[in-house]
Amino acid sequence: MSIRNKISNMLQDLKGRGKEAVGSTTGNKELENQGKADQTKAGLKDAGESVKDAVSNVKDAGESVKDAITAT
Repeated sequence: MSIRNKISNMLQDLKGRGKEAVGSTTGNKELENQGKADQTKAGLKDAGESVKDAVSNVKDAGESVKDAITAT
């Protein structure tokens, strides 16, 4: 995961936490729910980036195995 994506996701999560807190404090359910949605989006983006990283690692490992087999 690139550092830019990680920071962007963290900022979106923090923004969501802020909205949720303000909404909860003021009794504004719509703002509270928007905050929860922002947090969920950030979490899903993180999960997607983790899956991309895992696939890339598997691909790299497969290439290493292939190279080792062809070298012998």
